Amino acid sequence: MAHNRRDAPELPDFSLLKRLAKDQLIYLLEQLPGRKDLFIEADLMSPLDRIANVTTLKQHEVDKLYKVENKPIVSTCDQLCFLIRPRIQTVKWVADIVNADKAAGKFRRYKIIFSPQKFFACETILEEQGVYGDVSTDEWAFYLLPLDDDIISLELPEFFRDTFLEGDQRWVTTAGSALHLLHSLYGPFSKVYGIGRSAKMTHGLLKELVEEGEQRAQKPDIGTVFLIDRDVDFVTPVCSQVVYEGLVDDIFRIKCGSVEFGPDVTSSDKSMKVMLNSQDKVFNEIRNEHFSNVFSFLSQKARNLQTAYDKRKGMDIKQMKTFVSEELKGLKQEHRLLSMHIGASESMMKKKTKQDFQELLKTEHSLLEGFEIRECIAYIEEHINRQVSMIDSLRLLCLLSLTENGLLPKDYRSLKAQYLQSYGIEHLLTFANLRQLGLLVEQQPGETLTVMESKVGKLVNDKTAGKLTDAFSSLAKKSNFRALSKRLALVPKSGEEYDLRIPRDMAYIFSGAYIPLSCRLIEQVLERDGWTGLEEVTRMLNGHEFAVTVGNSGSESRLKTEAQRIILVMFLGGCSYSEISALRFLGKERGCKFIVVTTAILNSARMLEAMLDSQV
Repeated sequence: MAHNRRDAPELPDFSLLKRLAKDQLIYLLEQLPGRKDLFIEADLMSPLDRIANVTTLKQHEVDKLYKVENKPIVSTCDQLCFLIRPRIQTVKWVADIVNADKAAGKFRRYKIIFSPQKFFACETILEEQGVYGDVSTDEWAFYLLPLDDDIISLELPEFFRDTFLEGDQRWVTTAGSALHLLHSLYGPFSKVYGIGRSAKMTHGLLKELVEEGEQRAQKPDIGTVFLIDRDVDFVTPVCSQVVYEGLVDDIFRIKCGSVEFGPDVTSSDKSMKVMLNSQDKVFNEIRNEHFSNVFSFLSQKARNLQTAYDKRKGMDIKQMKTFVSEELKGLKQEHRLLSMHIGASESMMKKKTKQDFQELLKTEHSLLEGFEIRECIAYIEEHINRQVSMIDSLRLLCLLSLTENGLLPKDYRSLKAQYLQSYGIEHLLTFANLRQLGLLVEQQPGETLTVMESKVGKLVNDKTAGKLTDAFSSLAKKSNFRALSKRLALVPKSGEEYDLRIPRDMAYIFSGAYIPLSCRLIEQVLERDGWTGLEEVTRMLNGHEFAVTVGNSGSESRLKTEAQRIILVMFLGGCSYSEISALRFLGKERGCKFIVVTTAILNSARMLEAMLDSQV
């Protein structure tokens, strides 16, 4: 649907979140006065670096910094501070240190700072190990890390596995507290939409926290919020990413907003760590582009840069002085960034050509469209047997299962056996996890191939059809992707030309083959101002949808309308850079801005690695 394009509103300043986190950490460190050694858990190191650098820590009497490792410590300091996640294994390690010191007759002071919160189980462990009275504990409520102007991460990759596989809802409390912090600083939110069990629980918690806290009248910066569970849409994160930022994440792994480029990219003998955000002007212009457009953009940029350098010729001394003082530094910086992104693009191109990327994408698109399924299965078998990539093979199996509503029993058994032969019998556990999550399942007796699904779905909704058997009824409930795809027009008609240089819809992020279900849902709900007319869709997605409007009329209505053009989308379980690119495109189309809050940045590799058991 065409929208009148309006100037997009200004985004709120999220640097306040960093300042709050930094001030609280300094306050907690000062609770242990004097010199101290700080032990930091590995996955807190990068987020901590974005909040408080080593100099800041040293200013507050932190002497030495150590990474938490499961081995005895070498510190000789009298005060030890542990900055850790609330994990039982790490707490046991701290208790072992305390007990070892006791046995050696060494007296020290110990402080554990849990981030983002402390769980009851952790205190129980300290009690069981007999060190509860020797250790002081605190919480660093570091819920939100702004990665860019429009991306905020909770940096909790374990949310995905704990919530959706283990059924452990403890991180929902963290998500609720994070949302409440945003509500306090940038709210009040006037409209909240959501879908998914965790989304509903998070909203319930937000409501409780708002009711308990003091109500302050303030001008809202964010008016609309959309909460979505990752298990509402598993198809999108298992598709190969083809926008520049997504591809960089798939190949080089963006960690906490920065990436390490190796010598093949930097054209030198050493690696380089680079921040990827809107401050990098070259990256900002190509991050949401389909990869096929990136080279032409970068070469045009290089020509423009050369023209800017060539201006020097024929300048007199005064002009040269102005050029050096005002332009040269910026040009050199742009030149450095440009050569780095050209190097990254060339490196990615080499890797993808080696893997026969086009054939892989063709198979994915066929699965999404529901064409040539037998040929796709043959390709997946070859991929497994040639041992191209353990994770990619698993990803293709999951995409086949998700789009075909499960595999036929004979296909499931055959593909599983081939995978285990290629990659090891220990992956039996992985298959069990994927089955439990619904990512890779076999069709049960009574279910048929997906060509029947839309017909059966129509029968179920047709009152004249009378009673159906239980088998047909369950099939109608389970016929998800194909029916959803048809209902929400997720797969554009094949045969139509799709110009990736001038995208016409969000499908461009997958080469025009598929509009991400998560983003289409958000678009539809915003369009309809609720879930009305989407009852069939929500039924297929197992419900748990909600829409809440907090009414406030009068003089505030204009401010509210402006704030409602800033839409906060919270992904519970993680989201991919491709989805962020799709929402940026949607924002431009609707004249609004999206802020993405996610429990972690997710791609197919991270999602499937979370399914591997630790012994694999």
